[in-house]
Amino acid sequence: MIVRFLIHILIKLLGDDEEMMALLLAQRVILDKLDFEDVPPVLKPQVYDYLLDSGVEFLAGDYQPPSTE
Repeated sequence: MIVRFLIHILIKLLGDDEEMMALLLAQRVILDKLDFEDVPPVLKPQVYDYLLDSGVEFLAGDYQPPSTE
């Protein structure tokens, strides 16, 4: 809960640096420091893309990225 709050604060402070925040969160998921479920919804698609690129998309559990249609 506190981690989620701190992540939201960081997103607000960093503003347009969502890409870097997504990379940081993906790394924390990979290192098992953060559960994918705790990633803010606005960043989940980007974090999932990083996990997919790293070959560890299974860490996202049952998450289905939004369709790009």
